[in-house]
Amino acid sequence: MKKIRLDIVGLSYSQTQSGAYALVLGEVEGNRRLPIIIGSHEAQAIAIRIEKMIPSRPLTHDLFQSFADSFGIKLIEVLIYNLIEGIFYAKIICSDGNKIVEIDARTSDAVALAVRFEAPIYAYEFIMSSAGIIIEGHEFAFLENLDKSNKVQDPSVVEVEEKTPSKSSPKNPFSSLTDEQLEQALNQALTEENYEQAALIRDEISKRK
Repeated sequence: MKKIRLDIVGLSYSQTQSGAYALVLGEVEGNRRLPIIIGSHEAQAIAIRIEKMIPSRPLTHDLFQSFADSFGIKLIEVLIYNLIEGIFYAKIICSDGNKIVEIDARTSDAVALAVRFEAPIYAYEFIMSSAGIIIEGHEFAFLENLDKSNKVQDPSVVEVEEKTPSKSSPKNPFSSLTDEQLEQALNQALTEENYEQAALIRDEISKRK
């Protein structure tokens, strides 16, 4: 089956599911986007590495990477290989230099590992055809309206009651801080291992760039 190379193009708080985030993967050579709802911990694990934040203590995915590196195990790629009743199925493909092993994983965990190992992410064409959304117009507008069209979810989402999407995004509590204050708050949040707060501060810093 044909595989489509994907990149992470967006990660934002989901207005439709409390405590969840929308991870958006986009095909490298095309305009289709694959939105996946993931849990807050996995979202923070992805965001921290993308933004090159350094936590005071290693997170679970960091521990996995250190363990793999210690035994010479490399993550070759991540493959989203199936979609059943709105649930994505993924696997990580690893090698110790002698043999290649495929390990089943939640999509969110697989992506969190991919960004740490700098491994490529793929999805089969039939998944992009059935669940992908063709972007029209500006990428930011697509992300803003994602909750209205998102209809698939990853098994990493905690069970929550779905809420009616609000007409506007909730105000970031750090939006009134200066750039310097944001950097100080971010460092403080990382020191205290408050990664949920760090993610909100990161969102505000990214919005101003």
